[in-house]
Amino acid sequence: MSIRESVLRRAEIVRLARTTGLATVDELSGVFDVSASTIRRDLAQLEHAGELARTYGGAIVKVAHPESALRERTGEAFEAKQAIGRWAASQVLAGETVLLDAGSTAAALAHELRSATNVTVATTSLSVISELSGIDSVKVLCLGGTLRPLSQGFVGPLTEAALERMSFDRVFLGADGVSVEFGICEAELEQTRLKELMARRADRVYVLAHAAKLGRRPFHAWAKLPEGWTLVTDADADAVAPFIAAGVDVQRVDVGAVDAG
Repeated sequence: MSIRESVLRRAEIVRLARTTGLATVDELSGVFDVSASTIRRDLAQLEHAGELARTYGGAIVKVAHPESALRERTGEAFEAKQAIGRWAASQVLAGETVLLDAGSTAAALAHELRSATNVTVATTSLSVISELSGIDSVKVLCLGGTLRPLSQGFVGPLTEAALERMSFDRVFLGADGVSVEFGICEAELEQTRLKELMARRADRVYVLAHAAKLGRRPFHAWAKLPEGWTLVTDADADAVAPFIAAGVDVQRVDVGAVDAG
């Protein structure tokens, strides 16, 4: 194997680690069709050069993926979030009590629920509260706690205590990333713990994630999802194929339908 090939492979390892968040030795060995020992030598040299920080079984990029603020995420994939929010709102029936997560896609769903009739919405999100305040036909329950400025959502023991005293017909969860193997990816364990509790309190669990979120692993905190959850996304057939193969109910939305509707 030439020095040039080794250099190119190591550069690609760094690129993959930056885009997926975590790369294991086994994954990288398969991607590059080289032995695990070769990958371990690559990782050792990249760590020595300051390009990566190693973990058990793999490597993470030393420069962390910063969590972006909600106001920065609102404009990302705007039409896709509208389409996802519209589909999700169509599932909510009169008389139901639903739970909405924090995040820009949940806020898009809340906007669509402004025309709902006789619906109760519980939420951890200031954005959702803002969307639904003053709507007489929607009862809003705020699950308070410690406010995370970046997500404009509440977390912590007070939020969890409130959730443990309620149940819901449906819960709509957001995500920084969604993985077939691991579930929902978030920046902090406190967030993933809360999402798991939210999922346990609802009869139906929906994850709202536009195409760029699928397979993305920007952080190392994960929320496991119960069997029978539904992925709502604008991603193409190839992107959702692994989820379908794993038994996930996938609902693909048509982004063009937003403009048409």
